[in-house]
Amino acid sequence: MNLGLTLAHGLIVLAMPILMVGLVNRTKSLWAGRKGPGLLQSLWDLRRLLGKRPVYSDVATPLFRAGAWVGLASALLAALIAPIVGHFAPLQFEFDFIAFAYSIGLARIFLMLSAMDVGSSFEAMGAAREASFSAFVEPALFLLIGAACVATGQGSFADLVGQLQQTPVLLLPAVLVLFILLQAEAARVPVDDPATHLELTMVHEVMLLDHSGPELAAMQYTAALKMSLYAGLIAALLNPIAASAPLARIAAALALMCAVAVTLGCVESLVARLAMRSVPRYLMLASLLAALSLGAAGLLSGRV
Repeated sequence: MNLGLTLAHGLIVLAMPILMVGLVNRTKSLWAGRKGPGLLQSLWDLRRLLGKRPVYSDVATPLFRAGAWVGLASALLAALIAPIVGHFAPLQFEFDFIAFAYSIGLARIFLMLSAMDVGSSFEAMGAAREASFSAFVEPALFLLIGAACVATGQGSFADLVGQLQQTPVLLLPAVLVLFILLQAEAARVPVDDPATHLELTMVHEVMLLDHSGPELAAMQYTAALKMSLYAGLIAALLNPIAASAPLARIAAALALMCAVAVTLGCVESLVARLAMRSVPRYLMLASLLAALSLGAAGLLSGRV
């Protein structure tokens, strides 16, 4: 059983980033009245980049070249810990959610370091914005995990997500917090816009300006992978199928992740990107919801 779930988890982790990007782009195209790219267009884009020879700045060090691959490896490590299908994760141990959070953080750090390595003022500006935004993202994630720990009494990420479903009052704020974190981590509207080409308003994309070829493909796939991870956590919280029916549960998880992608595309089509000064306030909303969830979990468990 665990081997089958591990294989299913791995296939979801590898394939869903491509499909989710395609669903988001197709949804945005439908709202705009255009045919738009195919669902697998990002796969062909990644394949094209993998076939190109990278170009390096004269001042780039090995740190610049390692940034994309360390970021991808860190995101894949986080994917092994994230319980996308609910009660199970291939890599599960006590307090593994700390390793999940800091694996995502390690990917972010190397993205910023590689951006600053070439000495570009624009890329350093994007790295500074990324660092400031992450100061609002991480507290929201840990407050939400703390609320889940208090509510369930569990110590691993998979057990937290599985048991949190039995506390319906915390599900809605948890989903909202994870959705905001998805937008921040994957550089989506209204926090960022992956389609913009104006350096003064860019955050994530401006840090990729000097990357090309396979390294650019790795960074684009890493961003899509982080979007899939948070969508998978949302799907795991909302999955109505019991763990005793693993095939149906996996199918429901895939359907819910696709629904998250469509919702994300609708939000990006109907909501304008926030002004840069308003982004911290939006991210603080996630921390506020998570803090309220922590207080509610304490009251429900009788610990407050």
